[in-house]
Amino acid sequence: MTALAPSLPVPRLVCAEVLKLRKRRGLLAITAALTIGAPIVAYGVLAILHWANPAHHGPAGGVTNLGNGLFVLAILGSVAATLVGATAGAGDLAAGVFRELVVTGRSRRSLFRARIPGGLIFLLGFEALAYTLAAVATVVFAGSLPAPSTGLLVSAEAWLMLSSAFWFALALGVASLVGSRSMTIGGMLAFRLAVSPLVLSIGPLGAAREAVPGAAIERLAPHAVREFTRQATAIPMSVGIAELVLVAWAAAALALGAWRTMTRDA
Repeated sequence: MTALAPSLPVPRLVCAEVLKLRKRRGLLAITAALTIGAPIVAYGVLAILHWANPAHHGPAGGVTNLGNGLFVLAILGSVAATLVGATAGAGDLAAGVFRELVVTGRSRRSLFRARIPGGLIFLLGFEALAYTLAAVATVVFAGSLPAPSTGLLVSAEAWLMLSSAFWFALALGVASLVGSRSMTIGGMLAFRLAVSPLVLSIGPLGAAREAVPGAAIERLAPHAVREFTRQATAIPMSVGIAELVLVAWAAAALALGAWRTMTRDA
């Protein structure tokens, strides 16, 4: 991971953002645990159970376990994305270096824009490695179960990257707006893990539930993944509406975050 940033043709400000995130050892460790650690533990446990008692525990791989594994990776990945986004958005304020960056003459708009690719480079590198481990496990440990096709593996990875990138963008915008890393993390995790599932479970809300980003992300998941994640709160909606919902939420959060960055007192 340490060689990731220098190998990419990205502007210096973006490289600086990647470096700032990478130097936070606590964030680095938590992000690695939530992403790379998840498939190692999940598929490792399933493989050990199958080896110990194959009559009662099926193979650790296959399409079924890809769906279940993707569900875990998406949940923990959204938590990691929230942590990274909140740190990228409010880290300079918390460290007291925002004023120093502004007085050097750097454009506030450029400072904010650099946080987006910088944070995504940091986050999605972990997500890509975590998914690679999960994909290899579902094929190697498939046994008698149907192994996922190449098309399913590619579409599942794209969906996981999209989900993580969305929650990162939302957290980045909110953190830049409110100026507090801890408040952003607490509010975002409550929204993602508690409020959204509760709202989606309220049937009388009808089509209004389509505005919840969790419903849009679930709609865009590959069919095999949606089938095996067993989401009882799945909302019937078109792909176009789902894409529009995610774009609207992310664009609004980033626009507000950019506005606050440009108007905040240094």
